[in-house]
Amino acid sequence: MNLRLRTRYLIYIVALHLVLIALIGWELRENKALFIASEVLMLLSIYVAVRIYRSFRQPSTFIASGIEAIRDKDFTIKFVPTGNREVDELITVYNLMIDQLRQERTRQVEQQFFLNKLVDAAPIAILIFDFDDRIASVNPRACQLLGMLPEAIVTKRLEELGYSLLAHIADLADGESRVMKPNGIETYKILRSNFVDRGFRRSFLMIEELTPEILASEKKAYSKVIRMMAHEVNNSIGAVNSILTITESELPDSELKQAVRVAIDRNDRLNRFMRRFADVVRLPPPNLTPGDMAALTHNVVRLMQPQAEAATIALTITTPDTPVIQSIDEGQLEQVLVNIVKNALEACEPGHRVEVLLSARQLLIRDNGAPIPEAVAIHLFNPFFSTRPSGQGIGLTLTREILLNHGFTFSLQTEPNGWTVFAISWA
Repeated sequence: MNLRLRTRYLIYIVALHLVLIALIGWELRENKALFIASEVLMLLSIYVAVRIYRSFRQPSTFIASGIEAIRDKDFTIKFVPTGNREVDELITVYNLMIDQLRQERTRQVEQQFFLNKLVDAAPIAILIFDFDDRIASVNPRACQLLGMLPEAIVTKRLEELGYSLLAHIADLADGESRVMKPNGIETYKILRSNFVDRGFRRSFLMIEELTPEILASEKKAYSKVIRMMAHEVNNSIGAVNSILTITESELPDSELKQAVRVAIDRNDRLNRFMRRFADVVRLPPPNLTPGDMAALTHNVVRLMQPQAEAATIALTITTPDTPVIQSIDEGQLEQVLVNIVKNALEACEPGHRVEVLLSARQLLIRDNGAPIPEAVAIHLFNPFFSTRPSGQGIGLTLTREILLNHGFTFSLQTEPNGWTVFAISWA
């Protein structure tokens, strides 16, 4: 019952009793006994009216208290029966509603807690956006991927984070997914979707790194093929070369004998060719021992210096004054550095520069030679990929395997300033 209705009821009761009192006083002024009896009845009527008014007020008081409790999100308040059947029915309904609300709220809090824990523990990077497509929250994996603290991510747009992978997917629509290789080695599957929050659409982004699974499946596939090829080629070459060697020894000097020698040499080259592929498959685990990265790098630069001078290319090195000690397999890592410096020199023309820069946590080998085309960059570390017609793609494949076995992170890309950088980092 609202305030206006209560006021009308009070005005009506007061007016009614005033009229009755006036009429009784006028009509029964001569009969005192009847007048007194009428006044007693009038008082009883006023008492009954007040009781009825309080009965009307009681439900509205309960409703007001209940609304206040719900507004304060206090679902522990319940009312006890009063003995008034109508009011008790209202109290029963209210108490049932409060019980259901409390159970639902408890269930929602538990679900929200579970969801938050699930998101935080997820191995997939998750970014949740607000209604303005700004990042509202991130999980720890997303912070690890971006290399940033949550405070530096929240409230920003994707393109404002300065992370190249996210900048390229700012146009990704809800419901779309995309597989990307930002640096030629790391592979990510990115999915954008949405959910409804308070009647409005909100988006979220999931970034799953597929690199380990893809590398494992690639290696399993090419290892099986190479082993099969090497087995067949070696068996065939061994038998054929035995026959050709015997034949060569029996032939007099002639063009036929020379042709047999050419065939034997060709078979030997084919055998060496297959052994190079097999070396990638048979690469042993690194024998890790403490080694000085500075000394190793200086040795590689000294080894490659004659090739650089012959091509009129400046090959320089910068290292810290103190040793940089890391657990490495010096033989394997030396082969990696030789391959990288060799590729950098081959990308340069006379007058260009190749710089080797070593710090406590990173090794950079950079050159200002021909840049890497974007279409080529994403395939650089694919097994046996090569841009040279006579290339076999073994160098970068072997480099990839050795660096991964060492637990190093690496990338190869041309920067906006035109320098191509091979970066190797360690913890």
